[in-house]
Amino acid sequence: MDLSLMGILTQVAAYPSLAVIIILVILVTIISGATDAPNAIATAVSTRCLTPTQALWLAAVFNFVGLVGMTYISTAVAHTMFNMVDFSGDTHQALMALMAAMIGAIIWGIFCWWRGIPASKSHSLIAGITGGAIAMNGFGGVIIGEWMKVIYGMVFSLVAGFLLGWVLVRGVEVAFSHVNRRNSRGVFVVVQDICAILLSFLHGAQDGQKFMSIAILGIALSFGMESADQAGFPLWLMITCSVAISAGTFLGGKRIIKSVAMDMVKLEKYQGVAASLSTVVTLFVSSITGMPVSTSHCSTSAIMGVGASKSVKRVNWDIAKSMVTAWVLTFPCCGLIGFALAKVFMLF
Repeated sequence: MDLSLMGILTQVAAYPSLAVIIILVILVTIISGATDAPNAIATAVSTRCLTPTQALWLAAVFNFVGLVGMTYISTAVAHTMFNMVDFSGDTHQALMALMAAMIGAIIWGIFCWWRGIPASKSHSLIAGITGGAIAMNGFGGVIIGEWMKVIYGMVFSLVAGFLLGWVLVRGVEVAFSHVNRRNSRGVFVVVQDICAILLSFLHGAQDGQKFMSIAILGIALSFGMESADQAGFPLWLMITCSVAISAGTFLGGKRIIKSVAMDMVKLEKYQGVAASLSTVVTLFVSSITGMPVSTSHCSTSAIMGVGASKSVKRVNWDIAKSMVTAWVLTFPCCGLIGFALAKVFMLF
């Protein structure tokens, strides 16, 4: 399988639907940059450690670095994405089903961005390709053992984020209980900025691999391969997806920053540090173990844990409820859209 740019252009000439899939991957990646990437920098903005403009630039740069860097370190998340669905069969129909799945994810992502809800693009994508795979091969198109890693990741990100946020903020309070607050402020600003860099890196590492994996899956299918498990990631694709995430962050980042960090709960600098550290740990463990998780799940649950450590009244539970509702609806909505569109597209 020739993954060079010229090799892919040759495949596109034979299968124009492959070009559409790659374009859709880029669009989904842009939407992720607009809806998910801002969560990595939301607490740094809300605690005034960074201005919105500074934070957006930082997120754009380190999402790029994270996607490229982590791909050379570990591709565990990408391999989970490859192995959770089965699009084997007629090459044309497989590409059409995959295209439909991508469109379903995009429709849901645009809706959630318009509502200012930090929806999980990761789960939108997973639900969409699951619906497409079922349309292609029935329930045999879902590899349950691999797909369960999504559930493990969702539970882990919510529980670990909340509990770590609760525990770490209490630990910071104890550690700095005898330190003058004015003197400690500079330390928290520095740590928060470092955390924002790490979170942006890990978001690029997590979500970038998910989106690239779909492009590689489409390319593998066009070559008549049933799996992309043995495929690598060409540099041109890494750069393309990195630029797409960065562009999306600039286009839609401020809306999500306001919803997550400014409306849901008010944080002081030390609380922002605890929330960010919690998210860093959760994302890192998930990336290494191959669990596809959502940055928005990790970040918002950590922020809620930090806010609830003082008092449950410190959290705006109405906003939290709307986010959880969006998360719960993502799988059936995207799955059904992907399934229905795949059935229609496979008629052509």
